[in-house]
Amino acid sequence: MRSICSSLCTARTLFILSGLSFHKIRIHNNQTFHKLYRYRMNAVSGLKYHHIGIPTKEPMEGEVYLKNHKVYYCGYDRSEFGIEWMRYEEDCQLPEIVKTLPHVAFQVDDLHEAIKGRKVIIQPNSPSEGVMVAFIEENGAPIEFIQIRTSP
Repeated sequence: MRSICSSLCTARTLFILSGLSFHKIRIHNNQTFHKLYRYRMNAVSGLKYHHIGIPTKEPMEGEVYLKNHKVYYCGYDRSEFGIEWMRYEEDCQLPEIVKTLPHVAFQVDDLHEAIKGRKVIIQPNSPSEGVMVAFIEENGAPIEFIQIRTSP
C-alpha cells in the first residue's frame, strides 16, 4: 500500500472511483492523499464485490426465473468473475435504469445500513431464501447490495 501511496502522491494526482466513474483530484501533499484515501475507504467499508449484472434480450441456457420480479438470470454460478446475465419480461415493473444498464453488486453485512441515506430504487426484498437485496442509484448507475444470511 505504501508504494501505491508514494507513487500517487509523487504524481500529485489521485483517481477516485465513485459509482462507475473516475474523478481526478490534485494532491498537494501526503497528508491530503491519506485523508482522501481514508475517506473513500470509510465510505465503502464492508463492501465485497459479488457480481456484475448485465441486461440482455436473448434467452440463455440455464436461466432461472424469478416470478415475483418477472426476470430471468443466469451465468453467475459459471463465471469466475461473477458475470450474471439478466433478461426482463416486457411487463417487468423494475425501474428502467435496472433493466437497461449493467449493475455492480456488493455483498454487505447489514443491508439496511448500506442503503441508509441513499437513493433507493428497489426496496429490500428476498429473491431467494437467506438472501436480501436492494438497489440504489449512485452517480446515474444502479448498484445492488446483497446480504446473505449465514448458517450458524
